[in-house]
Amino acid sequence: MRLLKGVDFAGVLIAMWLLFTVFFMGSVNGIGVNWGTQLTHPLPAATVVKMLKDNGFQKVKLFDADSTILNALRNSGIQVMVGIPNDMLNTLANSVQAAENWVAKNVSAHVSSNGVDIRYVAVGNEPFLETFNGTYEGITLPAVQNIQAALIKAGLSSQIKVTVPLNADVYESSTNIPSQGDFRANIRDTMVQIVKFLNDNGSPFTVNIYPFISLYDNPSFPADYAFFDGTSSPINDDGRIYQDMFSANYDTLVWTLQKIGYGNMSIIVGEIGWPTDGDQNANIQFGQKFNQGFMSRYNAGQGTPMRSGPLDAYLFSLIDEDAKSIQPGNFERHWGLFYFDGSPKYQLSLTTSSNALVGASNVQYLAKQWCVMSPSASLDDPQVAPSVSYACANADCTSLGYGTSCGLLDARGNISYAFNSYYQIQNQVASACKFSGLSILTQTDPSEGDCKFRIMINTPTAAGELSGVGSLQQPVGLLLFLFLLILPML
Repeated sequence: MRLLKGVDFAGVLIAMWLLFTVFFMGSVNGIGVNWGTQLTHPLPAATVVKMLKDNGFQKVKLFDADSTILNALRNSGIQVMVGIPNDMLNTLANSVQAAENWVAKNVSAHVSSNGVDIRYVAVGNEPFLETFNGTYEGITLPAVQNIQAALIKAGLSSQIKVTVPLNADVYESSTNIPSQGDFRANIRDTMVQIVKFLNDNGSPFTVNIYPFISLYDNPSFPADYAFFDGTSSPINDDGRIYQDMFSANYDTLVWTLQKIGYGNMSIIVGEIGWPTDGDQNANIQFGQKFNQGFMSRYNAGQGTPMRSGPLDAYLFSLIDEDAKSIQPGNFERHWGLFYFDGSPKYQLSLTTSSNALVGASNVQYLAKQWCVMSPSASLDDPQVAPSVSYACANADCTSLGYGTSCGLLDARGNISYAFNSYYQIQNQVASACKFSGLSILTQTDPSEGDCKFRIMINTPTAAGELSGVGSLQQPVGLLLFLFLLILPML
């Protein structure tokens, strides 16, 4: 017994697990997907894991290290990238002990005893976005270094790599020619240090590329260049022809890395996708066109002019998130391949042997009833504006507006949509359909065409946990009401 006293059984188990994964499992080349959890009514983790497996996803990227989700991924055969939110970077950057504690709780505990195949730790999420005004520039690298040190101490650094998911705005080309690319001047020194550290430790560069955002930000952006069907104005970079923005953006990064001596560094596309609502260019047709275009080239092993081999990528995202911040735009809540209830939005061939997405199974819904504007209520009632404002501020009205799925509703339809969204998110409690005498319940589905008045799913954790639902939504006031009222008349 005394001879065994100093044996670190946890370390032995981890070492055995590492040997197993390296020699028997290896790495997979299948497509990955992002699993976001900012929903008012999330599907059970086990249901989502079954969706991942049913659809052939071999890798999943998380934005935190939720124990319930990690436990559900146990022995699933799915490789995992766990995430560290930006609000934890300061603590981890200033404390090695905090980094060691985080790794012990969120990594070691799951790979050693729970059989979770964690391959990456994503430190931060797009921490150098210009909208953050430099908040994380001085602490991201120290946080990465401390997490790496903690992985080494835990005996996990050969199997689990650190990375930093970065938005493609960390590099740029003033001429849009990939070979002219370089890191943004204000963060170039920091980026060079990060790249060197990642490369020295065998870690990849992770980048999020969004052609949709370019189209959203610039009305003059050529729409055909955002997709994969060719463009009337391709870019010629010294004989390298670029027919789509993704390839040009990806190769701008390749050139940027090459210029600082890391031209062979591994690259992961951490996020790529297209939203389906909340903007005139965010719709089902464009979402299917973009994602199928990307998957066709992915499955064919087609890279880019600078890197011809297969890509490593994670689609964004798996499921719509109705509690995400809409500060970047209303489309933020509609990136999913699936709606909030796990039902597929469109046909998509994720592999060469399948042509349809597989939805969630055994999903339970609330009663088939909706809260709508009463036929006897007047649009001139002074309580209409504050009622709509309250409903939208505490629910999800991002499908309303010009060019959206519900953009053709009349004024009463807009108001009904707002009322019903609030009613469903509040689990259909009776008090949630009492808008100063303006609303009634109906068993007749008020959906019109592509505009769906959805019924909320019945989740065991939903009731009594909705006090923060509206916290990510900016308050909606009289201006929104007037917009929704006047829009159908234009």
